[in-house]
Amino acid sequence: MSSGDGIRRGASAARDARDAAREFHAQVDQPDMSLVLFFCSPEYDLDVLAAELALLFRGVNLVGCTTAGEISGLGYGTGTLTGVSFGKNQFDVATIRLNGLSSIEFATMQSAPTAAIEQLQQTGKVVDSRNTFGFLLVDGLCQQEESLVGALFHGMRDIQLFGGSAGDGLNFGQTFIYHEGRFRQDCAILNLICTERSFVVFKTQHFLPSNEKMVVTEARPLCRIVTEINGEPAAREYARVVGLEIDELTPMIFASYPVVVKVGGDYYVRAIQKVNADESLSFFCAIDQGVVFTVARGGDLVKVLEHAFLDVRTQLGEPDLVLGCDCILRYVEVGQRKVIAEVSRIFADNRVVGFATYGEQFNAMHVNQTFTAVAIGAAG
Repeated sequence: MSSGDGIRRGASAARDARDAAREFHAQVDQPDMSLVLFFCSPEYDLDVLAAELALLFRGVNLVGCTTAGEISGLGYGTGTLTGVSFGKNQFDVATIRLNGLSSIEFATMQSAPTAAIEQLQQTGKVVDSRNTFGFLLVDGLCQQEESLVGALFHGMRDIQLFGGSAGDGLNFGQTFIYHEGRFRQDCAILNLICTERSFVVFKTQHFLPSNEKMVVTEARPLCRIVTEINGEPAAREYARVVGLEIDELTPMIFASYPVVVKVGGDYYVRAIQKVNADESLSFFCAIDQGVVFTVARGGDLVKVLEHAFLDVRTQLGEPDLVLGCDCILRYVEVGQRKVIAEVSRIFADNRVVGFATYGEQFNAMHVNQTFTAVAIGAAG
């Protein structure tokens, strides 16, 4: 499944972890790899998978994570292993791991991009936003993405950053990042990728703001919980505003009626995860008291996605690779609306490799219900 000189894509639907690792390795292996990225179902025996991948990719910069769904050359999938390798002839990569996200200091996070840039400069590269982008993978249950991505972007020197939070299907139990031979928690991996190829970092979402506003009147941001909206129990008030009863709130309702906040002239989705027993709402991102929510209404996800890739092709031509992070709630919506085949076709036509996430990152923002990605053009 090669995508051209310097990029090789691969995927395996094998259920056995060793078999999946071997099939994946056979497809992406190439001389002098600067980075191999993989995204795997949490259903695999992760200890076995880690050991086999470490053996097969010995000496290679191998980074990956567990998912809430995988995207390969066939589109959406679950229970699979997918990914891509980058050759040193086309790509220089610096990889920095940030450990202990639950207690890490701001200065440590902020220094990571500088360290990565200096690594690339040691190869003789002039590193700037024209030839370098950042790709971030984060433990999806660390609840530290807002502070992390804000600190990282502050040190990126106008280099664009995107990424995704690791998943665990719809279980929300444990999420893992793979680096240096094993799966890890409470950490993040920053990859700075420098290339002479043309590329576009972009995001897309299919929601339009309505005129319905709500104010967060009580919240616990560190727990990502909103307890009151408009002075009422949060779940009950949200249900009232969208015209439902509280017991009708489901992941599909959250996917269909997300709330958005306006930042710098643009709207960003703040996705709801679940209703709690005390009628509070858990979110996929931190929410502060006083935030004004706007209820959004969904447009046509398929058409919006097609238009986004049309824009990419206008800028780049046919992409050699799109490395993408797609929110779990988009995956839920696609399944509920029975348009998996259409979305999978779009992904396959545009050579998308990636995963369904517990949250996405785009420059300085941690976002939800969004597709964030980089499209990489053909070799010159």
